[in-house]
Amino acid sequence: MLDPVLLRTFLAVAETGSFTLAGQRLGISQPTVSQHVRRLETAVARTLVARDTRGVALTDNGDAMAGFARSILAAHATADAYFSGAATRGRLRFGAADDLAITQLPRILRDFRRLHPQVNLELTVNQSAPLLRRVHAGQLDLVFIKQTAGESAEGTRVATDQMVWMAQDGIALEADEPVPLIAYQAPSISRQMAIDALEAAGRTWRITCNTRDVNGVLAAVRAGIGVAVFPHSLIPADLVKVSQRLALPDLPAVDYVLIANPTVQRELIDALTSAILSRGVVRAV
Repeated sequence: MLDPVLLRTFLAVAETGSFTLAGQRLGISQPTVSQHVRRLETAVARTLVARDTRGVALTDNGDAMAGFARSILAAHATADAYFSGAATRGRLRFGAADDLAITQLPRILRDFRRLHPQVNLELTVNQSAPLLRRVHAGQLDLVFIKQTAGESAEGTRVATDQMVWMAQDGIALEADEPVPLIAYQAPSISRQMAIDALEAAGRTWRITCNTRDVNGVLAAVRAGIGVAVFPHSLIPADLVKVSQRLALPDLPAVDYVLIANPTVQRELIDALTSAILSRGVVRAV
């Protein structure tokens, strides 16, 4: 077993490149730092740190040990929190708009579950409007949804994004023909935005694809059967914004917001909210 105290001291040396600075960081003397490093080298029978007049550098074995040390200390902290009762506990019913599945959100949720193993995270994926109704009805604890920018002061705004017309790069559209529209089934914020904008501009339209999820929208667009309204930052690399090229009307912006059920435990809500806010979730992967 490698002593976590020795590993922590070794990492401080690795990160600062100095025995003196490592001691200052940890609140121990420079001789104690040297002693800890020597004890770790003895334990593994390897030289981990090369010392010369120019400073301190890690050997190849030292580089390997730094990686192991980070993993061991992270596991030690997680185990300590779990068994000390300090870990966040409980059930969190979380809902997310389905197009957010192509952002960093799945990775954030995976990391959240790893860091909070005693939280039972229940995920519901749907359109924004049904999710909002469910959190207001007390059926969900926290939802991550889209709303028309400035529509409501409720919740925590994560980001603002511009809705645009998206299609294949080579798609063509005559000005006098109906706009072939790929849309989510109603109720849908992007579907209603599309219809409202087209009718306000005096453009005719026809639904060429009704779909329930983002994969259906993307598949239909890639098949070239129409255009779709989509968040600008989430457009995949193989599709493009065609708003100006096809002379389609401007669309509103949307806010990505986290809305919580006020009756549930704030500790769980705050933990996941902080994870989402800190990672810059709203960008395509």
